[in-house]
Amino acid sequence: MISQEIIIPNDTITSRIYLVRGQKVMLDRDLAELYGVETKRLKEQVRRNINRFPKIFMFELTTDEYTALRSQIAPLKRGRHSKYLPFAFTEHGILMLSSVLNSNKAIKMSVHIIETFVQLRKLANNYEEIIDKIQQMESKYQAQFGEIYEVLQRLLEKPKEKDRKKIGYKN
Repeated sequence: MISQEIIIPNDTITSRIYLVRGQKVMLDRDLAELYGVETKRLKEQVRRNINRFPKIFMFELTTDEYTALRSQIAPLKRGRHSKYLPFAFTEHGILMLSSVLNSNKAIKMSVHIIETFVQLRKLANNYEEIIDKIQQMESKYQAQFGEIYEVLQRLLEKPKEKDRKKIGYKN
């Protein structure tokens, strides 16, 4: 039901969740920061346990993906960004990562991150439910609210440009 209480996820985590290849992912450097480890060490543990990370759990970004993502995130700060392409972890990869890092902080942070993913999924589901309800109402009450929908459509349309008379000095 739409009336269920939804807790909005922690902004520090949601701001680090990106959409890459149609999946919600977090980058290795963001996870390393949240887990309190160096990115280099996190990647080292992943490479040592690579069989735990199939492509549906984790993948390396391509150069084009990384460039596009970097332009969205923030300008580069000297020494902040690695010259190596980052790993992108899906929800399942993040869960697996906590078992590889095997520290209390990593486990607690993974649980918190997974809860954030779940809350985001709930928000998306509720949004879809609302859209469905609106579409049902549109089809059911089309005759009664037809004029209102027409007016709304006209308001949403771009106004047609008219020829304007030139102003200023004439040569």
